Amino acid sequence: MLEEQLKASIRDVEDFPQVGITFKDITPILKDPELCHQVVVEFAEQLKDIEIDAIAGIESRGFLFGFMLANYMNKPFIPIRKQGKLPYKTISESYKLEYGQATIEIHDDAFESGQKILIHDDLLATGGTVVAASKLIEKLGGVVAGYSFVISLDFLNSRGRLTRFSDQIVTLVSYNQ
Repeated sequence: MLEEQLKASIRDVEDFPQVGITFKDITPILKDPELCHQVVVEFAEQLKDIEIDAIAGIESRGFLFGFMLANYMNKPFIPIRKQGKLPYKTISESYKLEYGQATIEIHDDAFESGQKILIHDDLLATGGTVVAASKLIEKLGGVVAGYSFVISLDFLNSRGRLTRFSDQIVTLVSYNQ
């Protein structure tokens, strides 16, 4: 089963980025091209009934499978980056992290108004970053078609924060503690 293969590859890094946080590191998955392919195919299969015009990936780990998925599904890829990293005109959204505060940005011409955008990131924790990304999509006149995550930390109960934008939430690996 894919979830078991992924869990076997995901590495726990204790006290990163600060003491008390256990970081779920997906980079070991990237050493296995076949497993990466399986991840993309599984996302595409689970998303096949959702109308998607483009896929937005959140910096930086959301770029990894987000771009591969966009390519596989023949959809445009939209980078959502940390403040100051995009070269053209942007709009921004600030939010709280479980261990601080951050601001993300998107190009103001990233997509056409009314388009349906899937938001991808590697991990759903408290949902702050993804809610901020959702607000950016809506500020530009887009519709959040759904979400895809490699990992969901279900014990943080953050899915409810996303359903006001879309109830289409796909995760491949769930942790309940």
